[in-house]
Amino acid sequence: MPRCRNALVGLGALFLLAGAAGAQGRFPGVGRPATPAEVQAWDIDVRPDFTGLPKGSGSVARGQDIWDTRCASCHGTFGESTLVFPPLAGGTRASDIARGRVAALIDPAEQRTTLMKLPTLSTLWDYVNRAMPWDRPKSLAVDDVYAVVAYLLHLGDIIPADFVLSDRNVREVQARLPNRDGMTLAHGLWEVKGAPDVQGSTCTRDCPTGSVTSEIPAQARNAHDNLMAQHRVIGPVRGADTTRPPLSGRAGEHASELTARALSTVTAPADASAGMALARQHACVSCHALDQRVVGPSFKEIAARYRSAGDATALVSKMKSGGAGVWGPVPMPPQAHVGDTDLQALARWILAEVR
Repeated sequence: MPRCRNALVGLGALFLLAGAAGAQGRFPGVGRPATPAEVQAWDIDVRPDFTGLPKGSGSVARGQDIWDTRCASCHGTFGESTLVFPPLAGGTRASDIARGRVAALIDPAEQRTTLMKLPTLSTLWDYVNRAMPWDRPKSLAVDDVYAVVAYLLHLGDIIPADFVLSDRNVREVQARLPNRDGMTLAHGLWEVKGAPDVQGSTCTRDCPTGSVTSEIPAQARNAHDNLMAQHRVIGPVRGADTTRPPLSGRAGEHASELTARALSTVTAPADASAGMALARQHACVSCHALDQRVVGPSFKEIAARYRSAGDATALVSKMKSGGAGVWGPVPMPPQAHVGDTDLQALARWILAEVR
């Protein structure tokens, strides 16, 4: 799977070039070719054979220093997790490192951790480099990424405390991952021979309507509880509210249909205010509840603190810029992707209606 994901990232860079060139041909004056610097900014994937891995190094000791200041607030000092995030380390043994397959994964009662499931070290390095820390992704220098990954590997007893991870020894470390032989290649996503079915004709061959639909059978619609409530997202909520009937009367619906047809009316209870509906639409409720702490403070706590300011300006600024340390150690990512109109509406709702 990592190979497929990384290939898609590379295709994205190509589409920047091809799309802009095509737009200029069909629509003069619209778009432009991507610059080499823009393509390079996208082309940062690290593949399972470590193609694309930048040169650098980082020690376990340096990684611990970075971890304590940038990572521990969400993942715990020793990767054991907090009340919110799942554990990263634990569940692996020396016998797993020797075998290359984590024995505990066959036990349904065993708590899964990242290091139990990880088959390729490139995936861990690539993810930390792209997405961490979650409030400031891509803010770690290359050597810092090496150091953080080294510290995490040390927490799993994969490398010793005095180890320095680098581009020169990653293959040696890969050979010590507890679950390095735990990924199967016997599936269609890994097989890239032959011509791809880009039209989806194989999938739609036996469809009654001849079109692609995303459906949940009626008998299984809420078999695993509400799917929408299980998403921890930043940004627009995707997925079906399986506690309610389909919007169109079908057994299921596309996520895009949910968004297009007033997502807030689907996710919010009938007596919810417009403000709460907006909070659900922008996934504020993933971290905040009305009257109790979840990841962050409750809306009532926020209202009590900011109501004395007399206007919504300070609260809007805080939502847009994010921050950490005011309500606890878990940082709040900037919500700059939310439009100013919605941010102001959310702030007015919190200050005027939440009591």
